[in-house]
Amino acid sequence: MINQLEGKRLVICIGNKGNEASLEQWKVYQCLPDEEAERHNEIRVIDEEGEDYLYPSDMFSSVSLETSIAKMFIMKHSKNELASHLD
Repeated sequence: MINQLEGKRLVICIGNKGNEASLEQWKVYQCLPDEEAERHNEIRVIDEEGEDYLYPSDMFSSVSLETSIAKMFIMKHSKNELASHLD
């Protein structure tokens, strides 16, 4: 089981109050390491368009997946990210 792949962690949104338009509760997201954000209890999450934004870290919980599933998740979301930049 892993919770990080290619420098990206996987987290699940456990609360989206105030960010309902941007985050879907109970959805798994990728997040990027950001030490400065972590010092302020924030997390850098990659959204549906492949952009990253800061959110309060208490809105998320780390997720561990089997390695093969985590790789598929990262690949799927990386393809969506690339496609959104080509539009």
